[in-house]
Amino acid sequence: MKRKMYWLATGLLLSLGGFWAAQRFNLHPTRQVGQPIDSLNGVAVYYNGGVGHVAGRNVAPNGYNLGLKYQCVEFVKRYYFEHLHHQMPNSYGHAKDFFDPKVPSGHLNQGRNLRQYAHPGSVKPQPNDLLVFAPTLLNRYGHVAIVARVEANELEVVQQNPGPFRPAREVFTLRQQNGQWIIGETRIVGWLRKP
Repeated sequence: MKRKMYWLATGLLLSLGGFWAAQRFNLHPTRQVGQPIDSLNGVAVYYNGGVGHVAGRNVAPNGYNLGLKYQCVEFVKRYYFEHLHHQMPNSYGHAKDFFDPKVPSGHLNQGRNLRQYAHPGSVKPQPNDLLVFAPTLLNRYGHVAIVARVEANELEVVQQNPGPFRPAREVFTLRQQNGQWIIGETRIVGWLRKP
């Protein structure tokens, strides 16, 4: 019995250690942290290695906080800053903090100075919207991405730091049912849009 408990505990510790390492270190054999891997409207998407890896803080020339390199938040804030010339009043927070559940759908999220729409909702997502994903058991911070393309039945997002082996672009189904737009990804809580 003691031997079985020992091996069980050892296996659990090795698993947790492996998960911790995979979150923080680059395990991809052909990519380097900080390497451009895609772009949207001239704004680069950088490879981050393990999803928990941080390479310092990125600050715009005017002192505006863009976020931790090369996290998902840093890309969406840099995209809004460089492409849409938008600075958020609250320049801090995790991905999950971008969507304020107290703000009614269609109203201004004052912390981000962006109009906020709940998912599912009556307003169809459009390019340049900032998509917010809920946290998960393995990712307590949530995730954010930019809508790159919207078609009749699908939308494409561009994201930074989706995981060391996942693509920067991802396509989700999009459908309208009973006047509500539904994206085929259950973690999406809503999207934000520059007014």
